[in-house]
Amino acid sequence: MSSKFNGDRLKTARTFRGMTLAELGDSLDLSKQTLSLYENNKGNPDFSTIIKLSRTLHFPINYFFQDDSISIKSGSTYFRSLSTTSKKSRSAEITKVEFIGALYEALYKYIDFPLLNLPKIDIDNKNLSDEDIENIALTIREWWSLGDGPINDLQYILEENGLIVTGVSLSDRKIDAYSQIIDINGNETYIIVLSIGKKGKSRINFDLAHELGHILLHPWTEDIETLSNDEFKERERQANKFASSFLLPKERYRNDCERYPTELEYYIRMKKKWGVSIQAMLYRACDLGVITNNQFQYLMRQISSKGWRQNEPGDFPHVLNENIFKMGIKLLLENDYSKQDIIHIFEESSVNLFSDEIEELLNLPKGYLSVDDKVKNNILELKLNKNN
Repeated sequence: MSSKFNGDRLKTARTFRGMTLAELGDSLDLSKQTLSLYENNKGNPDFSTIIKLSRTLHFPINYFFQDDSISIKSGSTYFRSLSTTSKKSRSAEITKVEFIGALYEALYKYIDFPLLNLPKIDIDNKNLSDEDIENIALTIREWWSLGDGPINDLQYILEENGLIVTGVSLSDRKIDAYSQIIDINGNETYIIVLSIGKKGKSRINFDLAHELGHILLHPWTEDIETLSNDEFKERERQANKFASSFLLPKERYRNDCERYPTELEYYIRMKKKWGVSIQAMLYRACDLGVITNNQFQYLMRQISSKGWRQNEPGDFPHVLNENIFKMGIKLLLENDYSKQDIIHIFEESSVNLFSDEIEELLNLPKGYLSVDDKVKNNILELKLNKNN
């Protein structure tokens, strides 16, 4: 650990918290010019200021004195709501996913994680047709031996094939989910970050499939900030098309859907089977020509009148399953590593965070990594009943 204050880390911590220089300055009673000097390593704050920075930004004091030793390379970050979220919010989430990647890299030295297992798909991104997307959805199902039926645990399937899934409380509610590519020592994988809260399993499934669509369909070397609004909307439409095709395979779903294609009660039953929202199933039915556009619009008006737009029948808040992070940490704990050892593993990789922050980023149960004081032997005994 260095004895010199690292201004780059101050900027990272500030960005992570979604704060501007002015906002942080106001909370510390410092000018943004002074903070800018600190961030550019042109001045060293005194210790009392560092304590205030630590408390305000909720980062350990040691964090600000560490050199960056993370070797992760990351590409574009795909946000579902690029056009309606602020750059400040997006920067905060990008920094968040970089921390997740750094925590993964630290564990990667100790844990044999599944390698990325995706088929090589040669596509022309500029001339991607809906038929191409249908075929790619079929290809990935075949590659992972999923058959053409409902997918019961998409999170586990993604993790089993080397993708990383976690859920965090996103700072901007307009951001549903996002994904990013990372490279660790030449091994590529992808991180999918979900917004956790009141979403039901069917919407979580669609979010996961949507992000998988971005991973398979779109280039990760470009700067998505340079895309026009129309280009970005088309990318989102393609990812949605993939999610529908992947979760609801054409022939099998069409056979199910054709029985009672215009009865909402039937879609409630099908939702239990396919694990996809009623609205997504209706959209897919229209896309496949099972119902007409007029029938689709009529059914959607019925959904609106019933108040199902945000909360459909069968929607219950869904908690993500135990993810690879918890599996990995549990494996270490079962092999004589203490919680303090695990925190030290992260610190050695320059990921110096409070345990509650690590739990949040890795979607671990609250208190899972908190280090308790050593249990002391009981020096008390019950008094014996002298009458006995």
